[in-house]
Amino acid sequence: MPVRAAILTELLNLNLSLLALSYFFHLVATVVWLGGMALLVLIIYPLSQRHGQFAGLAAAIEARFRPFANLSLFVLLVTGVVQTGAAENYGGLLDFSTPWSQAIFLKHLAFIGMVVVVGWLQFGLAPTLDRLQLLALKNAEVENEQATARAQQRRLTQINFGAGGCWCCSLLRRQRPVRP
Repeated sequence: MPVRAAILTELLNLNLSLLALSYFFHLVATVVWLGGMALLVLIIYPLSQRHGQFAGLAAAIEARFRPFANLSLFVLLVTGVVQTGAAENYGGLLDFSTPWSQAIFLKHLAFIGMVVVVGWLQFGLAPTLDRLQLLALKNAEVENEQATARAQQRRLTQINFGAGGCWCCSLLRRQRPVRP
């Protein structure tokens, strides 16, 4: 019997270590994703709007950030599943009986919305901007179209950043169960 208790203790310690790692990587991914979007929305895009010569730099920074954002989304998804499975309040996929489960549901909706916006930015808008950039090298008549596409890119990134803020606020809404 003592051997079995020792094995269970080791498994519990391993489980807690994995959960701690999950929290760590979840927080790092959140900082990378939201921090990168904050940098784009609050500094890079306004700078490129005021000074046209920085538009190429803004596009290069956004393109460089994209793989980090994708990796962060993946890490958030995996670590979020691990954390939800370990939560005491988790009662099932469609259980909305506690404030915690309601907050998690809102958080998941915000996450899905942000993934949709990122998908549209990467697979809808980025190729359009690339095409317009190539056309601009040949003639200068696509400037208006480029400005419209860049404005749409800024708006979608701002929406995504705002949804990320809602997502973080839903983290604050998580409640620990009150024990009698």
